[in-house]
Amino acid sequence: MSAKLVFLGPPGAGKGTQAARLAERLGVQTISTGDIFRANITGGTELGKLVQTITARGELVPDEVTNAMVRDTLTTKVADEPDAGFILDGYPRNVAQVAELDAILADLGLVLDGAVEIVADVDVVVGRLLKRAEIEGRADDTEPVIRRRMDVYAEQTAPVSAVYGERGALVQVDGIGDVDEVSERLSLALATILY
Repeated sequence: MSAKLVFLGPPGAGKGTQAARLAERLGVQTISTGDIFRANITGGTELGKLVQTITARGELVPDEVTNAMVRDTLTTKVADEPDAGFILDGYPRNVAQVAELDAILADLGLVLDGAVEIVADVDVVVGRLLKRAEIEGRADDTEPVIRRRMDVYAEQTAPVSAVYGERGALVQVDGIGDVDEVSERLSLALATILY
């Protein structure tokens, strides 16, 4: 199946895990803005240094940087194989980016099939992220920074789900529980927009 999907959800809700599992099942690629940012941080690029400074404060990377990166990635990875499909993980993060994604897809002659929002209780997500920070040695992921990310998500990204909801292209999936349980919920929910 050549699904073209957007995955939404707060940090720590499990959207990256579910996006990767679904991409493998559908045979499509995952395009994660977080992975692209992390690769730049690890590589010590100028973009990576900028992103690290911004994210250490719990803020989002500016739209112009993210939009250009997504346009470039979609153009190079998807334009050659428009029927291959993709899952965008971590983009769009605000309503302005929804409009930019619409423009990018229109330029490439592509149509989005829908959006999936992984929803989760904030306190559960904060606990997950604190545990991950401890395991991975992410010293910058303190509780105040994580809670700030949740606030930023609520302010800027949550309205994106309303846009896709108004288009009749949104499904919401409870991200709390065993990974396989969440995957099963996701499969059932996607049947409403893909099949």
